[in-house]
Amino acid sequence: MHPVERRVSALIAELMLDEPVLLLEGPRSVGKSTLLRHIAEATGASVFDLDDLATRDAVAADPALFVSGAPPICIDEYQKVPLVLDAIKAELNRSTTPGRFVIAGSTRYETLPQAAQSLTGRLSRVAVRPFTQAEIDGVTNNFLDLLHRDARSLISTERSTTPRDEYIRRIIRGGFPLAIERETARARARWFDDYLRLTLERDARELAKLRQAAALPKLLTLLAARTAQLLNLAEIGESIDLAPATVESYTRILEAVFLTQRLEAWGTTLTARSGNKPKLHIVDSGIAAHLLRLSEERLARRDPAALTEFGHLLETFVVGELARQASWTEDVAGVGHWRTYDGDEVDFIAERRNGTVVAIEVKASTRVSGGDFSALRRLRDRLGDTFTAGVTLYLGERSYTFEDRLHVMPVDKLWQSTE
Repeated sequence: MHPVERRVSALIAELMLDEPVLLLEGPRSVGKSTLLRHIAEATGASVFDLDDLATRDAVAADPALFVSGAPPICIDEYQKVPLVLDAIKAELNRSTTPGRFVIAGSTRYETLPQAAQSLTGRLSRVAVRPFTQAEIDGVTNNFLDLLHRDARSLISTERSTTPRDEYIRRIIRGGFPLAIERETARARARWFDDYLRLTLERDARELAKLRQAAALPKLLTLLAARTAQLLNLAEIGESIDLAPATVESYTRILEAVFLTQRLEAWGTTLTARSGNKPKLHIVDSGIAAHLLRLSEERLARRDPAALTEFGHLLETFVVGELARQASWTEDVAGVGHWRTYDGDEVDFIAERRNGTVVAIEVKASTRVSGGDFSALRRLRDRLGDTFTAGVTLYLGERSYTFEDRLHVMPVDKLWQSTE
């Protein structure tokens, strides 16, 4: 079994001891259906796949019939028939035995119509995302957890041997299993085209009635060009002649089908000068690069435009890796970015439930200077003892401690084995 399947299956096995409903939630083609089949095979259950039209029609006609019977009852793409949630709720009113239902969906639960959110507070959500680089390589990496517990354990005398072109290759490839399997750039591009077409034309349009549906692909491409940047709805709307309210609505739809994600502003009450705008990231660096028609050759150039594009994609790539680790680290209470009106900026913040914080800055360079630590230093000094560690991830070879609780590490620390 692939490492991601082992990880999520173990989590599911644990949760099934306590929870009546488990929701596997994430983009299409990241392995949710595979996980659901593993659970069904292990327990002798069947999977009702609502992507299949005949099954969908049957479940829609009599949802109560399909949610009765021996547990666990496994339903794939449940959002295609939201009424099934009401039927599950009715079953739970009779019995809340743990492990009764395992459902999977490619739409964020909270974006379903309010009437469909009948299980709020009665289900446990398990995030299933594109593979991390460690999962692709088949190693165990707990970078974020170790950073919270003992950042110095990540410091070593070994040099990183990852060259710039390998970072570019990993960014362009992304983390979708079926894209990774494609052996050529052309084959991967076809897969991305088909994936985006399916997601935009089916999932997004089924979720909401779009008066200007043709604008959705244009908006997604514009957002890709602004990945790892503050979300400016007015500026984006102006460029494609859409009102800011429409841009907001359509951007939320793209988030709902897991094409984009917002990294909310963190520490807005920390100082009066803290900003409150979210950063927007495309959910997978491979999709972002594809939307922008960026090849490995293009990103390898050293002209200003290519360097800027590479810097933004690298940040989105790293934030994606960290966000996925945060989703399976139990005591992470929240993630975000920190930015002040005075120019301080930290790309990624992870806060534990006990209030301690780690902060990560991404640099697309092979050297780090003292000035690169200015924002991390100010954040450390402002937070005091609750600041556990600050790290600048860069493309250089060495890892070392720069000063008190501030460290420098190569980006490939995110997929080196930590066992």
